[in-house]
Amino acid sequence: MEKLIINSYDEFAAYLGKDLGASEWLLIDQERINLFADATLDHQWIHVDTERAKEESPYKSTIAHGYLTLSVLPYLWDQIVDVRNIKMLVNYGMDKMRFGQAVVTGSRVRLVTKLHNIANLRGICKTEIAFKIEIENQRKPALEGIASFLYYFN
Repeated sequence: MEKLIINSYDEFAAYLGKDLGASEWLLIDQERINLFADATLDHQWIHVDTERAKEESPYKSTIAHGYLTLSVLPYLWDQIVDVRNIKMLVNYGMDKMRFGQAVVTGSRVRLVTKLHNIANLRGICKTEIAFKIEIENQRKPALEGIASFLYYFN
C-alpha cells in the first residue's frame, strides 16, 4: 500500500472510520531484543537467555518484551502516514491497549491502522488511531489498542 500523505486537519478528517493502511513487516530478532533489554534494564531470562528458554519457556524460544513490541509503533506508523505541514507531533496517550500474544524471536510484525476518532482542539489536531500489531502467519495480534497523537499544523 502506498504511504498516505496528509497536509491538514481536513485531509486527516476525511479518513475518519477508514483503514489508513499497513506497514511493512519488521523482523524481531534476538539482537533487537538484547538491545531493548540493555536500554530498559529488563534482562528477564525469557527475553535474553536463549538456552534456558529452549528448555523452560512454553514457547521453546525467547520472546520479545511486550514494551519492545509497543516501541516499534512509531517506526511502523511512519511507514503508513506522512503528516506534513506540522510544527510538532506529540504522543498523547494509549487506550484499551492489550497484549494478545507473545512475539517469538525470529517473528515478523507489522502495524495495521484505522482512524478511530479526530478532533480539533483549538487548532491542535488530536487523532485516535486504532491499531493492531500483527504477527506474520498468526491469527491473534501481538498488541492492539488506540494510540492518540497531537499534530500541531502550521
